[in-house]
Amino acid sequence: MFEFINSLNGWVLFSLITAVLFVLAFEFINGFHDTANAVATVIYTKAMPPYLAVFCSGVFNFLGVLLGGVGVAYAIVHLLPVELLIDVDTGRGLAMVFSLLAAAIAWNLGTWYFGIPASSSHTLIGSILGVGLANALITETSVAEGINWQKAIDIAISLVLSPMAGFLVAALLLLALKWWRPASSMHVTPDLRKQGVGKKHPPFWNRMVLVVSAMAVSFVHGSNDGQKGIGLIMLVLIGIVPTQFVLNLNSTAYEISRTRDAALHLQEFYGRNADTLAEYLALGKSNGTDLPARFRCDPTQTELTIAALLRSLEQVHRYEDLEPRARVDVRRYLLCLDDTARKVSKLDTLPAAEKRDLLKLRKDITATTEYAPFWVILAIALALGVGTMIGWRRVVLTVGEKIGKQGMTYAQGMSAQVTAAMAIGMANIFSLPVSTTHVLSSGVAGTMVANRSGLQGSTVHNILLAWVLTLPISMGLAAGIYWAASRLLVAS
Repeated sequence: MFEFINSLNGWVLFSLITAVLFVLAFEFINGFHDTANAVATVIYTKAMPPYLAVFCSGVFNFLGVLLGGVGVAYAIVHLLPVELLIDVDTGRGLAMVFSLLAAAIAWNLGTWYFGIPASSSHTLIGSILGVGLANALITETSVAEGINWQKAIDIAISLVLSPMAGFLVAALLLLALKWWRPASSMHVTPDLRKQGVGKKHPPFWNRMVLVVSAMAVSFVHGSNDGQKGIGLIMLVLIGIVPTQFVLNLNSTAYEISRTRDAALHLQEFYGRNADTLAEYLALGKSNGTDLPARFRCDPTQTELTIAALLRSLEQVHRYEDLEPRARVDVRRYLLCLDDTARKVSKLDTLPAAEKRDLLKLRKDITATTEYAPFWVILAIALALGVGTMIGWRRVVLTVGEKIGKQGMTYAQGMSAQVTAAMAIGMANIFSLPVSTTHVLSSGVAGTMVANRSGLQGSTVHNILLAWVLTLPISMGLAAGIYWAASRLLVAS
């Protein structure tokens, strides 16, 4: 690590440190912006003292990042088109990262200041989409190729459906609790319990459920939102110092061999399905020519890409043995093969069993490109965990008192938190980013409706307005900043 740092010139090192600090600042802000939602119900219902709640939430966010993997991280990264991911120089990499981070941080701070539970996930995704669209216009690429639209659609579905599911499931959970124990003290607010029995704390088992579910929400929030920060730092590292991070230099000989075998199996797969794929992939028409020095990911060049990858990895047992330029080329081959395999898997003519085989091959193909060094994971975990412990008051007040016309009951807090923990946990399993803010606040709204408490129109209006505006505003901000930065690069 220290040898790598010493090898960088002063400007590149300064740019790298600044970009990484920007990502950590975003994740720190994400901590006190989004994680307030994870502890809002447990604080408002007096299940835990505020400072103990946010400290414990910070710890569980930290653990969530450490143990969460990188599936969601690369779901975010691959919103950008594969062309932008394989062909980013230092200048464009800096412009891309600073543009999307500046836009995301600005919107996050603005919504936090006004206590609006807006989504950091929406903000980040909008910023990435804005950079992708701006890059398409600058490079005169079609808008259809400016963004990985299939990945964008998958993420959009998860972001839209998860709040709806949160609203419905939390409402049903509350109704089930009211049916099971209609006269229980869990159906009162802390203020009413204070008047009745002289204390605001919930009954013991309600308190346990509230505490456990709050920590569960914090953990899954860390594993989901923390991965977005990991993905951003990997974009920084690959964009600024690609030769060191385009491939996992710690890959073992077995892992490299598995990558090489995956390419061979992919070659056999396409041959086995030649009747279906021959025209789409132009199988047998390559005439032995080599790939151009700078090529686009084109399904008709699949045979040439596989051949180039196999030649590059022949007798290679460590990626460090490859020349720096060769590492970049290997990553380009791998990403292009994965991109083509993804497109092939969407073809209706391919049998379901073959699609399952192709999914397994894609995982092997990308095994040494989709990774994160431990120091990256640790840095994001610390930033998110520390950020959790700061700035939570504004959003806690909104979630606890300003969504419904009445205060939140203990049962409502339990229903909303359990729902949020399950929804975000499921999203983690399928490597989909979701919004903790929207899942939890919609769950609270669902319990208010189920409890016939009514909703405060002004707060719901502000939340919905932020939900609608976050994506286009963050896209516009990021696109504008990236366009301006690109013009400066050209001018210089």
